[in-house]
Amino acid sequence: MKLYGLKKRFNGYKKGTQFYLISESEFIGVKEFVLRTKDLTNRISINENELLKNFTFIKEIF
Repeated sequence: MKLYGLKKRFNGYKKGTQFYLISESEFIGVKEFVLRTKDLTNRISINENELLKNFTFIKEIF
């Protein structure tokens, strides 16, 4: 599992909020990612551009 942090405010979440990458899928060249907050209460679904623009990779958790 991978842990990401917000670079800036996004969809009502504060900068620095941490998210787990739950799943990633690709359909006809369009990648979609599902992230959950670190406390696992909220879920968001974003595309690859939003992930690269708004999130930074922190670490991989096994």
